[in-house]
Amino acid sequence: MNRRAGAASAFVVIGLACQEIGAAAAVHLFPQVGPLGVVMLRLVFSALILLLIARPRMRGYTRADWAAVVRFGVVLGVMNALFYLALQRLPLGVTVTIEVLGPLVLSIVMSRRASAWGWAALAFAGVLALGGGGWDRLDLLGVLFALGAAASWAFYILSSARVGAVFPRLDGLAWAMAVAAVLSLPFGVAGAGSALLRVDLVALGAAVALLSSTIPYALELMALRRLPASAFSILMSLAPATAALAGLVLLGQRLSWIEVAGIAVVIAASMGAVRSSARRTPIPPVS
Repeated sequence: MNRRAGAASAFVVIGLACQEIGAAAAVHLFPQVGPLGVVMLRLVFSALILLLIARPRMRGYTRADWAAVVRFGVVLGVMNALFYLALQRLPLGVTVTIEVLGPLVLSIVMSRRASAWGWAALAFAGVLALGGGGWDRLDLLGVLFALGAAASWAFYILSSARVGAVFPRLDGLAWAMAVAAVLSLPFGVAGAGSALLRVDLVALGAAVALLSSTIPYALELMALRRLPASAFSILMSLAPATAALAGLVLLGQRLSWIEVAGIAVVIAASMGAVRSSARRTPIPPVS
């Protein structure tokens, strides 16, 4: 690996670490503002930061273009809400592993190769192992939320492709994030209530946005300029392992050996699926 590729790989790993540290910080906010309050804080601050950085223009787009942005924003908001609702009930590593099934299944369907279904079966076996000796150990509603986040992630990829084809740079994402932030306001205010008047909690929400969105986006963009899309996607497949490590170190969430094995199997299936569909260009995820 040359120095350029090595630096790019480091960008991806650091971005993943920032995302999971941000998720761990969000868990600490749950008792005060609730998961939907955290979603609102993350989306509002992420939107403000992206709008300031991108300074997107409004002219020159059709009604259909703006409709695509609104759909993208709705998907973005739903994906974040379901992820944090799942995170309230499940360990971080388990939540991210289930969520990864969304883009994994999408890549398998888009590859149109028979071998891809073998990777799907392997991923399914890995998710079954997350039960760690019994699915009764996992909160059923949390699992359903995580599966909803997985489906939303797949729709996010499709929506992002549509918007990215029309809006340059980060413009489409900035506008979609603004839509998601506005939609999250009533739910976030209802969930957080008077806690939003506490400066320390709002500041922590801003840190979650910075760690979970702004820094990873910037690092991923730099990495994509230096790495092939397939190599980037394989590195992103390490997200469940990063999440499990963050959950252990920052939240004290211990996993059984069979759950760790399940996460490893899902990562292997993700890498295999990426190789099967390497001719297609993936889109960086937002989790």
